[in-house]
Amino acid sequence: MSLQDKYRAVLDLGLKFEVKEGYVKEEEGKLKIGGVAPDQLAKDLMWDKIKEIGGQVPVDLEADIKVAHTNYYGTYEVAKGDTLGKISKMFLGAPGRYMEIFNLNTDILKNPNLIYPGQVLKIPFKE
Repeated sequence: MSLQDKYRAVLDLGLKFEVKEGYVKEEEGKLKIGGVAPDQLAKDLMWDKIKEIGGQVPVDLEADIKVAHTNYYGTYEVAKGDTLGKISKMFLGAPGRYMEIFNLNTDILKNPNLIYPGQVLKIPFKE
């Protein structure tokens, strides 16, 4: 099995997240990957998958993943039944922090009680 096959799930995430300036090379017995993820959430999910496959410190992979947007953690597409409170609990750990999400998305939200399926919201850092 090649290293690209071993880490295929990571490479597939890169495609899913539309990582820019991406590269994949096998050199000196290591898979070297890198690029610019859209946000920190995408980068974190890619690293979670790397660690799941190769362990906490993979010896057969070098990754250099940068982040394009550093003013928010990630994005989330609103699903049926979502509220800002539910989304806040999911990402920020507390439903009462929903106004942080609202304030980051005033370009598309006018009322914190009105969100619709399909809207893509920016999620602030947990801090």
